[in-house]
Amino acid sequence: MNKCIYKFPFKKIEKLFLIIVFCLIYLFFTTTYTKADTIPSDINCQSSMYPLQVIGSDLCDSSGNKFQLKGISTHGLQWYPQYVNYECFKYFRDNWGCNLIRLAMYTEDGGYTTSSQQATTLNNLVIKGADLCTDLGMYCIIDWHILNDGNPLKHLEESKQFFDSVSYRYKDNKNIIYEICNEPNGGTSWADIKTYALQIIPVIRANAPDAIILVGTPFWSQNVDMAAADPLSSEYNHNVMYTMHFYAATHKEDLQNRLISAKNSGLPIFISEFSSCDASGNGNIDYASASKWFQIIKDNNLSYAGWNLSNKNESSAILKSAANTVNGDFSDGDFSESGCLLHCLMNG
Repeated sequence: MNKCIYKFPFKKIEKLFLIIVFCLIYLFFTTTYTKADTIPSDINCQSSMYPLQVIGSDLCDSSGNKFQLKGISTHGLQWYPQYVNYECFKYFRDNWGCNLIRLAMYTEDGGYTTSSQQATTLNNLVIKGADLCTDLGMYCIIDWHILNDGNPLKHLEESKQFFDSVSYRYKDNKNIIYEICNEPNGGTSWADIKTYALQIIPVIRANAPDAIILVGTPFWSQNVDMAAADPLSSEYNHNVMYTMHFYAATHKEDLQNRLISAKNSGLPIFISEFSSCDASGNGNIDYASASKWFQIIKDNNLSYAGWNLSNKNESSAILKSAANTVNGDFSDGDFSESGCLLHCLMNG
């Protein structure tokens, strides 16, 4: 006689247990989180958004108080446009304490510079996302997402045209942040990045004199020490921050010390992309390393955007690959391990 033998899912339970323990430990060592501080309750609530400014090494509100942006980055908009919708953004605002969305507009890999038609499509999607953030009282990073192009100077003219257009459109908005080069890499020097920044920043400043601008750093936005040693001159550094990216399973004490040292030297740093897995965007979640990174973020009041809002079959996607919901009716079971950890960070 055949017997039906049920196998208890010990591995799944173990993973769930680890996530719960991680969140409890992290929350124990953090201060109480007040949703009302970051989540406006009304629709079309621009009045609830502070104009931001950079004072020393800190992002601050208009009164000079330290301010923290807690956000989520989309994946490439050319691949996952379906998450750019009102209900989706509102879910993370209301349920996670998210006050920032980063719109990752790739320049190559089927991105903005691929064709004039694709440029129009992605430009319209960025406008849609930025308008949604504005209506929801959220901040928005418009990200010129260089990656395989390596050096931001490669598409300098296209970048000038793009940032002139979007900064003019949002010249009166308090919530739009401009990230001018995602991850310079492939031997791109800090001198190259500065040359690029010194041409793009004036384009934005002509339209949005006080907007926050994020400047990438060499080696996939890891070498903030180079920017700390030779920052932009006072003529260009008004409300400018420098980006650091990390992936917890790959980047550990050395990069953590580099960040702290640069911050302590007075460099304003924004973590515009990170995840709890390895630098490929995949692999195992490193809970211990993620916990250390999260504590550094809290201790230094660093603003951040977690990678990435998609259901791509990789560890850094905050949704499981089987999660097909895009319109905000998410359940707890839709979120991946990295998604659960990002939620813990936002609520810490």
